Amino acid sequence: MQALLWASTLAWAVGLGAKLFDLVVVAGAWGASPPGSFALLPYGSKYPVTPGGFFQPLSAVMALAMLGALVAGWRQPRPLRHWLITGAVAFVLIWAITPTVFWPMINEQYSIATGKASVSVPEAVHLTTRWIAWDSFRIALIAIGFIASVRSLTLATPGLPPDATISGPRKRSA
Repeated sequence: MQALLWASTLAWAVGLGAKLFDLVVVAGAWGASPPGSFALLPYGSKYPVTPGGFFQPLSAVMALAMLGALVAGWRQPRPLRHWLITGAVAFVLIWAITPTVFWPMINEQYSIATGKASVSVPEAVHLTTRWIAWDSFRIALIAIGFIASVRSLTLATPGLPPDATISGPRKRSA
């Protein structure tokens, strides 16, 4: 279970950092002045690697590690199971909103960028604002998954007293 929790925690950490970069830098570029800035979308023949080419394999590693840890930790004490389930729920929500919310927006943005669709500037700005709001929610879910994974790892670490925290054991009053 330790190895699976470490793999899960590292995958969540990489995912969180990558999504923050994606939102701030990549979306910051293509969302700077829509619809014209949609030409900077990381899709199509100009970009040999799309974000999905990075996030899908990372998500597969995360899913396997998290599911393995959940199965391995199912008979562990309730607090550990709670955190394992929290991470799994965050992951399922991310995977549910990605194809249902983001893929249609990506198709719409790409249609605008390639000239297959025409929208007004306010419509393009609204699309960008909607993307950023949903992506911020997705980042919050990733942060929850990361925190849940770290907490699961700390609860499952052998040798730590049950009341240990990241800063050390709590002091008991006499």
